[in-house]
Formats: sequence, C-alpha cells, structure tokens
Amino acid sequence: MAIGYVALVLHAHLPFVRHPESDYVLEEEWLYEAITETYIPLLKVFEGLKRDGIDFKITMSMTPPLVSMLRDPLLQERYDIHLAQLEELVELEAERNVHNGHIRYLAEHYATEFNEARQLWERYNGDLVTAFKQFQDTNNLEIITCGATHGYLPLMKMYPQAVWAQIQVACEHYEQTFGQAPRGIWLPECAYYEGMERMLADAGLRYFLTDGHGILYARPRPRFGTYAPIFTETGVAAFGRDHESSQQVWSSEVGYPGAAEYREFYKDLGWEAEYEYIKPYIMPNGQRKNTGIKYHKITGRGLGLADKALYDPYWAREKAAEHAANFMYNRERQAEHLHGIMQRPPIIVSPYDAELFGHWWYEGPWFIDYLFRKSWYDQGTYAMTHLADYLKAEPTQQICRPSQSSWGYKGFHEYWLNETNAWIYPHLHKATERMIEIAHLEPEDELQWKALNQAARELLLAQSSDWAFIMRTGTMVPYAVRRTRSHLMRFNKLYEDVKIGKVDSGWLEKVELMDNIFPQINYRVYRPL
Repeated sequence: MAIGYVALVLHAHLPFVRHPESDYVLEEEWLYEAITETYIPLLKVFEGLKRDGIDFKITMSMTPPLVSMLRDPLLQERYDIHLAQLEELVELEAERNVHNGHIRYLAEHYATEFNEARQLWERYNGDLVTAFKQFQDTNNLEIITCGATHGYLPLMKMYPQAVWAQIQVACEHYEQTFGQAPRGIWLPECAYYEGMERMLADAGLRYFLTDGHGILYARPRPRFGTYAPIFTETGVAAFGRDHESSQQVWSSEVGYPGAAEYREFYKDLGWEAEYEYIKPYIMPNGQRKNTGIKYHKITGRGLGLADKALYDPYWAREKAAEHAANFMYNRERQAEHLHGIMQRPPIIVSPYDAELFGHWWYEGPWFIDYLFRKSWYDQGTYAMTHLADYLKAEPTQQICRPSQSSWGYKGFHEYWLNETNAWIYPHLHKATERMIEIAHLEPEDELQWKALNQAARELLLAQSSDWAFIMRTGTMVPYAVRRTRSHLMRFNKLYEDVKIGKVDSGWLEKVELMDNIFPQINYRVYRPL
C-alpha cells in the first residue's frame, strides 16, 4: 500500500506563431523542433508504457496556442516539409561519414529517430492533439488548460474582464477540443494573485498550480506545506511546486541535465558544417541556424564548445536510467519522511516545462520512460497520480488564502515587468479599456461582428507573456517587439473602424487569415462581470 503520491506535471506551451503571409519565418520552427524533439518522443514513451501494461499517470497542460498550432493545416504541411529536410540531411550525413565510424553511428541514430517520428506523424495524420487525447480517454494522461494566450494574469488584475477572458476563452477552447470541461489549470508562469480563485471557480475549474511559496506563505500557514493541496474559500484547490524534486531536474548546478554524458545543446551541425554543404538546410537568406543534429556531449564543466567529446546515445541512455533510479529513490525517502510527520499520504508535485524533456534535455523522454517503469516495478512506497485523482482520494484539506507568487526570478512579477518590457503595459492597458468599451456594442451587421471578435483575438495575442519574457531574456527580441506592436496596431485599427462604423473588409479578411486562433470566440466575454 503506497504511503504517498508523486504527480509529474508537464507544461506544454508555445506562443502562437503562424505566418501564412510569408514562405519562411524562423520562429515557426519553435513548433517544428518541439514536435520532433518533445511531443513525438513523449507520445512514443506513452505508447510504449501502454503496450507493456504499465498504468502510468501523468498530468500535462496543453495551452490553447499550442493546440491551435498543432491542429493547423498550414503548420502541419510546413512541419511535413521540415521533417523531410531533416531526413534528407541525415541521410547525406551517413553517406558523407561512411569512413568516420562514430559520426556515422550518430547519423544513423538520428535517421532512425526521424524515421520513427515520420511513422508516428503519419499514423495520426499529423493530428498530435488526437494522439494525446487517446491517453486522456484511458485516464493515463490528464490534460489541463492554461490562460487563453498565456497572459500574465497578476499584471491584468486591475481589469477583471481581461483576466476573465483569458480564463473563460481557454476553458471554452478546451471543451471544443477535448469534448469535456477542464478540471485544472496551469496558471501562466504559475502566477497567482489573491482573488483570482473566484474566477477559476466561476469557470468550473477544480484546481490550479502555483509556485511553492504561494502555498508556504498562505494565510493561515498550511500545516503540511506544499505536500498537500489547500482549498481556497471558493472550493478551488491550489497545488504548490515541490522545491526538492524541481531542483534535481531544473538546477543548472546540481540538476540531471548537466551530466557529462548527455548531449550538448549548443553545438549543432547547422553552425559547424561547411557553408556550401549545409546551405540548403539553413535559412533561405543564407543565415545559419540549428538543425537539431548534434554530435557532441556536454563532456565536462568549464569546457569550451571546441573541446566537447563525441556523444554516445548508449551511455546517455544508461545515465538517464541511473538518474530515474535516483529520482525514484529520493521520492521514496521523501514520501517516507513526510508520511511519518504528516500521518497521512503526502503528494509531491513536480512541475516542469514539457519542452525541457527532449528539446533542451535530449534524454528527458528516456528519463520519464525509466521513471514510470521503475516506479511501477521497483517500489511500492509512492503511487504516481493525477492531481484530480488525488483530490478524489483525499477530499479533506485545509482552507487557506494563497500568497501572490510566480515561478519566475525571485518568485514574483519582475521578470515580466522590468526595464526591458515595461513599455508594453500602458499600451496593453489602454487596449484592454478599449476592448471593454466596445464589448458593450451590439453589431449592426456580420462585418462588425467579425471585427469585434477579431479585436478580442488581437488583444489576447498581444497579452501573451512570452513576448515580455523574450524581451527580458534578450533572445529574439526584435520578433517579440514586432509581435506585440503588430497585435496592438491591428487591435487599435479594429477599434477605430468599429467606432466610426466603417470596417475595412479586405484588410479584416487578411488579419483573420493570419491570426485565426479561437474561431468560435465571442467578444462579449469582455463585458463587465
């Protein structure tokens, strides 16, 4: 009989990046890389566990922008071409290195990987959302929602209608996609402010995830810390991130992904191959980019990229198994210790970005596979669980008021509000006020109805926390700035057109084609609560 629970929670999210107006935009490859390196490998793991009779339990958010992109025919077609290019390049690499044994071995490893990705992609006709949904239908995977466009909710709280729109539009989109209402929500950036739980309850949500200190500094202070959820006064439960298990995976100092045997992310064929050879497989303008084909391992701390040794998937897989065993051992000891103190089953909530597994940490899907297999066969101390299943099994919890928090730098809001990105918020706030204003209007004709709905889409897209995040990290900043400005400009034009009663139908049609997220949105979601 298990004396504790472990909940592995993955946050699958990418910003809405879709450019039908251009033949090539580098940022669209964020999706293609995640499909090849994270989502397909996770599906392969799930299929293998199911095939072998392992009743695994994992929770995963799938955000509306990600779901929309995964189901978009244009992006599916472009991914197909992207994968074909990878298959062609790795075949060339195997031929080119016929006398270089280790590189050929690695090229053949990638060829097998891309071939398996192709087979899975075609087996589901490019619809990975349906592929994930089948595991929800068997109760192995619990899919939860997020904010409609991953808007940073505490920085919108002065406009409750804006927070409500992020929550309600997400819940409606989830129900349209999965045929049922979501039970839980991953708050964007795990960012919570007091009072938000009332809207979550009104939307029918049962629980949310927040950072550990959001629970630890709750009032009154929770008796069991982050090792049991707390109920808010509305009845919505809050689960807090476990610091210990998070550190073992996330930490750049002591985390598993830094092991010498693992693949080096920053040394890629796209930057290392001779230019004329690699030119057909980089950007159309001739600029180099990552291809995803990487031949070197981390090797050791402090080494420059030139000093990295060749990667070996065999030894990396062995290390992933070792790390999964270590993670399991630590959770066993943690559960035993906590159960002895609490005298009830603790829950250890381990949330991570899904893209860590496979994209950033290439061996991450292997780690997950081994963790579930070892947890199933090699121990009986804890059970893997879904958060909703835990609430059913343990319906009595302490009532507290969580503390304002996020899982960003220093635990609050400054990563999304600082000198690099503060300029966006006066514009977002003004647009929000305008959206609330025009939400009172009743459309005079179908064209105005479309314009009002498109205005709601543009505001939601401008609010994506990804743009502020990118501005702070300093990578791809021009794109993030351009996206913020373009959505705000489109919104303001729509607002002005609606106000004067003269909508530019040709321009609106183009914008609807580009920003086609939430086809069933109703702008009235912005009316006063």
